[in-house]
Amino acid sequence: MQLTIQLVNMPRPKAAESASRARLFAAAATEFAARGYAGASVDRIARAARVNKAMIYYHFRSKAALYREILNEMFDAVRHRVAAVAQAPDAPAAKIRRYVEAIAEEARARPHFPPIWLRELAEGGEHLDRVSLSHIRGVLAALHAILDEGVGDGGFRPVNPLMLQASIIAPLMFFSATAQVRRKLGRHGAFAGAAMSPAAVVAHIQQLALAQLEGRVV
Repeated sequence: MQLTIQLVNMPRPKAAESASRARLFAAAATEFAARGYAGASVDRIARAARVNKAMIYYHFRSKAALYREILNEMFDAVRHRVAAVAQAPDAPAAKIRRYVEAIAEEARARPHFPPIWLRELAEGGEHLDRVSLSHIRGVLAALHAILDEGVGDGGFRPVNPLMLQASIIAPLMFFSATAQVRRKLGRHGAFAGAAMSPAAVVAHIQQLALAQLEGRVV
């Protein structure tokens, strides 16, 4: 215990601190994606990051704090992206396309996130803290603003923002999280669409969202 305290309190160069933190974040993201929060091991995370386990507590205080950091990093990135989309001078239909695209791009940049988020949803959002919820509210507020603008100019019919968000997020997360399964199905000739591209998936979701908003589907 005394050795852990000494390691945590030992002065370190800023560059080394930043590098070890980044390695821990990446290793933890992979570990949580593969095993979920309960199954993740701080020992495996430390080994994968090539640091002493004490460094996890130096940078993140706890396993839970490290996990929330991974969630919040994604939510915050999406919140900033979609807020910019909502404030842009584009037409509402173009904003919806960009909104879907922004979320897809952020998820694609973080292949660890979809399996983590799907598990978190299955567990009832057990590990979401106030920061996470604040970021999520910001994302929904951006969508709400786009929808209000579209309804106001007569192009959209009123739609519950949370329902629309679910219809956007669910296929994006499912597509990202099932990449290995789709490859296996494709190799066995069981799924003709196994090789569908991310761009095709985004375009499909954009079309469905706009069809719903414009009253072409109910």
